[in-house]
Amino acid sequence: MAFSYDTIKNWKFGKVEQTYTIKDSIIYALGIGMGHDPLDTGQLDYVYEEADFKAVPTMAVVLAGPGFWSRDPKSGIDWKKLLHGEQGVVLHRPLAPEATVVAETRVTEVLDKGAGKGALIYTERELTDKATGERLATLTSTTFARGNGGFGGASGPQPQPHDIPDRVPDAVCDLPTRPQAALLYRLAGDPNPLHADPAVAAAAGFKMPILHGLCSLGVAGHAVLRTYCGYDANRFKSLKLRFSSPVYPGETVRTEMWRDGSVVSFRASVVERDVVVLNNGRVEIGD
Repeated sequence: MAFSYDTIKNWKFGKVEQTYTIKDSIIYALGIGMGHDPLDTGQLDYVYEEADFKAVPTMAVVLAGPGFWSRDPKSGIDWKKLLHGEQGVVLHRPLAPEATVVAETRVTEVLDKGAGKGALIYTERELTDKATGERLATLTSTTFARGNGGFGGASGPQPQPHDIPDRVPDAVCDLPTRPQAALLYRLAGDPNPLHADPAVAAAAGFKMPILHGLCSLGVAGHAVLRTYCGYDANRFKSLKLRFSSPVYPGETVRTEMWRDGSVVSFRASVVERDVVVLNNGRVEIGD
């Protein structure tokens, strides 16, 4: 089926319900590298249920997602050429360690970059607590559909990325990723074989399975949570970033941070290859 603005803009997702447990919260935390220092009590609170246990704020990005809807032939999307361009999360309240949540997703805009240049698909997901009806988080995502440009849609206006300050970082945090990080993180809700099967990764042009982009996001979120929130999940209010390049499991992610009041700007690179993997990052923190 041909790709069209009306088809994508009016796509019907339906409500998605998900029950997650303390075990799921621990798996997510371990997947993004929490607990790499077993003597760090700040990290222990996210991976050990008998500590002052809490859920990692960025776990909201994996809850009650719409699935790989772009693989539906009716969408007309060339799903093999998709890239996750941007991700954002606004937390309206801290996540519970376990809960049943409900989410509704909608496409907010579709932009045409031109024939051979791809299309941008913007989505928004509202996450609520089933028991109380309270809003938990608003998640935004930009998908770059490289094979679907030139469909005749508008080319803008396109939201501008957050600017990184032009000064030396106020703080730098290096966090390791485990060689098996992608195999663990996929248990949090993304079983794409690109992150597990060497043959699939090779066919996509990678030397080995790559880390999930949302896992890299979680590592950078961990760096801000550690550096500016003292591992207090209540202080972590929002995050938004652009994906620049993949991380290979086992590499070290260096997050450079700049604080201006309640806003922490950041970018992340891989130490071993000196490659920027996350850029234009912005986190809002509370007192």
